[in-house]
Amino acid sequence: MMVVGLAMLMALWRVLRGPTVPDRILGLDTLNVAAIAELMLFGMYLDSPIYFEAALIIAAFGFVSTVVLSKYVLRRDIVE
Repeated sequence: MMVVGLAMLMALWRVLRGPTVPDRILGLDTLNVAAIAELMLFGMYLDSPIYFEAALIIAAFGFVSTVVLSKYVLRRDIVE
């Protein structure tokens, strides 16, 4: 869990410092995956299924946010 936490910090650094917008989107996606991994590990540690459901919800929101941000970068418009 400590290694995944370190990966989250490094991804957060990429989101905040970025140099370009695609770098920040990639950092946000990496942060999303690391947060899912952290929740899964924490759920296994506590033997509680609620963390797996939370990870599934975060995965769905992460996918949608990555698609929306990428579409915005390409077209500068979200709604078609």
